Amino acid sequence: MSLQENRAEEEFGAAHFATTHWSVVLRAGQPDTGSAATAALGRLYQTYWYPLYAYVRRQGHDAPAAQDIVQEVFLALLEKQQLAAVAPGKGRFRSYLMASVNHLLANEWHKRHRQKRGGGQVPISLDSLAAEERYALEPADDRTPDQLFDRRWAFALLDEVLIRLRAEWESAGKAAVFDKLRAFLSGDSETPGFVVVGEQLGWSEGATRVAVHRLRQQYRNLLREEISQTVESNAEVEEELRHLLVALRG
Repeated sequence: MSLQENRAEEEFGAAHFATTHWSVVLRAGQPDTGSAATAALGRLYQTYWYPLYAYVRRQGHDAPAAQDIVQEVFLALLEKQQLAAVAPGKGRFRSYLMASVNHLLANEWHKRHRQKRGGGQVPISLDSLAAEERYALEPADDRTPDQLFDRRWAFALLDEVLIRLRAEWESAGKAAVFDKLRAFLSGDSETPGFVVVGEQLGWSEGATRVAVHRLRQQYRNLLREEISQTVESNAEVEEELRHLLVALRG
């Protein structure tokens, strides 16, 4: 790669990480980031609220306490002074969440602050009933709360990528094709072969292989993009990808 290409890539990376969801939230409190920070936080919340809720429940706290703590963590993100106090130097959103919730639990926040800040008004609502029903349906697991948080985070992230990926295919009028090909993303040994799926789509085996290859590449690109929304550098993207793979195998 030439020097000019390296510079172009560095400039692109700098521009990208200046506008990710997490970087916008980190700048919360500045005049130009009020509504943008709330919107960015809502986007992050969609993926992380349940792993965090289940983490608190796994620590032995009841459902109301878990709901309160999750809401408190996300509200604190919109208060610049608390963000700086709880997580100085944290470059990853996942790291901030863990530091923040453990800070609240260590100080037994839920015993002293049952009234939510802002008169109970939160920027993103938590469906506590759905969360508790989902938690109750989970099978018993011997992993530690930290290991389970990472595993739930990994699956939540992959689910979000699949939702985005299907939406792209649907917008192109190919939702039915995606639903046939998505089985190849799991690596499941019971996935139908290329010939079988090709026949279902009216394609040759070769055409099916090419389509699956492109789908996997698109999936990897979206996964990297999704992770990049929660860190501050390309190096951290690679670290989070490695951490995600470890969490899935654990």
